Amino acid sequence: MKPDDFSPANHQRDIYLRGFAGHLPRVPIEWRALEDKAKDSMTPEAWAYIAGGAGLESTVAANRQDFESLKIVPRMLRDTSQRDTSTSLLGRTLASPLLLAPVGVLEMVHPEADLAVARAAASLGVPYIFSNQASRPMEEVAAVMGDSPRWFQLYWSKSNDLVASFVQRAERVGCQAIVVTLDTTHLGWRTRDLSIAYLPFLEGKGIAQYTSDPVFQRLMDEPSPPMARPRVTASLLSGLIKMVNAYPGSGFLKKLKSGRPQKAVQKFTSIYSNPALTWKDLAFLRQQTRLPILLKGILHPDDAALALDHGIDGIVVSNHGGRQVDGSISTIAALPAIAAKVNGKVPVLLDGGVRGGADMFKALALGATAVCIGRPYVYGLAVGGADGVGEVLRNLMAEFYFTMGLAGINRVDEITRDTLAR
Repeated sequence: MKPDDFSPANHQRDIYLRGFAGHLPRVPIEWRALEDKAKDSMTPEAWAYIAGGAGLESTVAANRQDFESLKIVPRMLRDTSQRDTSTSLLGRTLASPLLLAPVGVLEMVHPEADLAVARAAASLGVPYIFSNQASRPMEEVAAVMGDSPRWFQLYWSKSNDLVASFVQRAERVGCQAIVVTLDTTHLGWRTRDLSIAYLPFLEGKGIAQYTSDPVFQRLMDEPSPPMARPRVTASLLSGLIKMVNAYPGSGFLKKLKSGRPQKAVQKFTSIYSNPALTWKDLAFLRQQTRLPILLKGILHPDDAALALDHGIDGIVVSNHGGRQVDGSISTIAALPAIAAKVNGKVPVLLDGGVRGGADMFKALALGATAVCIGRPYVYGLAVGGADGVGEVLRNLMAEFYFTMGLAGINRVDEITRDTLAR
């Protein structure tokens, strides 16, 4: 798919012209309004899963508060009539330093799930990092993107055979990098999910990469630790129906009698994460692929140095959107020391807390090569499907363009620490 020619100036003008004709934006532009409309569009379970964080959610708050403590210092009387927001990342030129972070279980938000996100990303040439916990197999999602850039996020399970299979499939569907998420060796203490006692994976949601994988299908026939057998209730029967419906294939009774949906959930929950993972295991991944490997979840400069020592091709500074460790350092606070340690040897991406183009500017000023967004595009998906995601992306890209110009900046490489004050 060839990306549309996107003009931030035309986008801003069109919003005002449509407003003059009485048409307000379907997807709210102001962040709080977008968040509120998305909440109204979701079930309570989906809202808790997407919006919630760990513990008291202090990390979620810190991701925003620490962005707010940084202030842009605009410079005047500079010719900014020829701005260029493009940047180079892993050998590919992007129209804007923006990527879509992996977010799982999007079927909770919109029936088209990952497919809608993929179409929107491809329409603008924004790289989409496929989630390991996607609602649609990577093959289906890649098929709607043409040659638009995509990466694959890997959760390292207890099965190295499955890890290798996921990576090989990602290569076959044209993914250009592997992003290993390191910070989810266990689920965090996610209080909103726990308060309603809801985990979507138990309904067979968010495991499409697994059920579509031949290695996982083989693993399903191996013994798994027995699951607890709660007493039969209406809620239990409802969950079983959802589990069977989520499993690929046709014929509800046929799938139910086969026992495959139940086996899939049981196997997934037993191998999903690998708390025994260490730096030494990265050698195995390097043997499986020649694609660039990035590590997501780095927050300490010493871990960034270890990543370089192990030949890693990029770093994603991330605290999982505040969903894993309550009280963790924010991503923007962690970024400067990591960028200094890396010193330009590999790309450094920031994921967490970005809500607008000004945030993108601040992250680049502190050493990020590009930024990733998660909740913003999911809220767009909830409000308007693929069109909603596209609107969120256009708004972010446009605000970044105007922020650059009003700060007296023409090119991305001119955004340095000197443009900020605390």
